[in-house]
Amino acid sequence: MEKVAIIGVGYTKYAQNSPLTFAEMVFEATTKALEDAGITRDEVDNVVSVSSDFWDGRTISSMAISDASGAYGKDITTVEGDGTFGALYGMMRILSGSFGVSIVCAHHKGTESNMNGITNCAFDPLVERKLGLDAVSSAALQARRYMSKYGLLEEQFALVSVKNHGNAKKNPIALLPMDITVEDVMNSRKVADPLKVLDCSPVTDGACTLILAAERQAKKLTTNKKRVWMKGVGHCSDAFRLGDRDLADMRALKKAAKRAYEMAGISDPLKEIDFAEVYDAFSYMEPLWLEGLGICDDGKGCEYLERGWFNADGKFPVNVSGGRLSANPVQSAGLYAMAEAVLQLRGEAGERQLDGVETALVHGINGMCGQSHCVWVLGR
Repeated sequence: MEKVAIIGVGYTKYAQNSPLTFAEMVFEATTKALEDAGITRDEVDNVVSVSSDFWDGRTISSMAISDASGAYGKDITTVEGDGTFGALYGMMRILSGSFGVSIVCAHHKGTESNMNGITNCAFDPLVERKLGLDAVSSAALQARRYMSKYGLLEEQFALVSVKNHGNAKKNPIALLPMDITVEDVMNSRKVADPLKVLDCSPVTDGACTLILAAERQAKKLTTNKKRVWMKGVGHCSDAFRLGDRDLADMRALKKAAKRAYEMAGISDPLKEIDFAEVYDAFSYMEPLWLEGLGICDDGKGCEYLERGWFNADGKFPVNVSGGRLSANPVQSAGLYAMAEAVLQLRGEAGERQLDGVETALVHGINGMCGQSHCVWVLGR
C-alpha cells in the first residue's frame, strides 16, 4: 500500500471573539499550510473540509468556506466531527488512487455559538434533551462513573489541568497559558459536579489546515524534512445512548487503537511511541483515554499521572502543546493536535520541543463522552 505524508501545516492563533469570519480563518490557515509545504493551490487536486451547520449557524456550511479553502474548480467533500476524522477521509481519498494531494481544513468559532444549546441538541429529542443533558453535564456523568469504578479523586483530575495549562506557557498560540495549582482547580467555580471551571476546556475560535500527499507526490514536491508519514490509523464507534454504555469502559477506543497500532507495526505503544496529543476537553478524559490507548492499565492513568509519567520531561509526554484544556476549537481541535505532532517530529516546536522524537500518537473524539474515537500514529 502506498504511503501518505503530511507535507504542510497551517493554523490561526487560538482566540475568543475572533474578528475574522469563518472564510477568513480558513483562508489564513490554508495559505499558511500551502506556504509551509512550498506548493501552490494548483498542485492540489481535492479538498476535505470539516465543519458543522449547527456550530456555523447556517445550512450547508461547508460551501461557504469552499473558495477560501482553495476548492474552486476542484473536488471537495465535507466531514462533520473532529478534525482527526477529516484527516482520515483525506488519507482514504489518496489511498483510493484517485487523488494525489489533499487539503484538509477545519474551522470553529465557539464564541459565536451556544455550546450548551448546540450540544443539548445532540441528544434524543423526546427524553434526554428535555433532561438538559449537554456536553458538560454528560461529561460530569462520565467523570463520576470513572471515579466510582476505580476509586479516583477530583484532586487527581486537577493534576491534568495544572500540567497542561503549564505546558501551554511554551506554546505561542495557546489561549490559556497559566501557572495554577491543584487548589486553584479545586476552588474554581463548580460547573457540573464533579467538574469545575478549570477542569473544562475554554470556548475557542480557530482554523487549521493540513496538506496530505501520496508518497509519489510528496517526494516530488517537498524535502525529506517536511514529510511526516501517516503510519497508522484506526477509528471505532460505541453506542449512541449513554445508557447503553459503561462510560468508564473504553471498548471503542481500544479497538481503534489496536487497528492503528497494527497498521503502524506497533506492538508496545508505551515503548515504541515517544509522545501523545490526547483529546482532553475535560481533565478526567486524559487519564481515561490513555488507558483506552493502552499506555497504562485500566484504572491506573491517575496513578501514573501522579508519578509524573505524562509530564513534558516524563516517561511518556502527553499534551505538551497545552492540550484542549488550554484551547479547544471543537471542530478543528484534532487537526491542531496533528499539526503539533508534525512540528514535534520535524523538530520545529520551539521552546516545547521534545528530544529525539520519532513516533507520535494523536487522538480525537466525536460524539458525547467519546462515542467515537480516531487514533493516529505519525512518524518520520
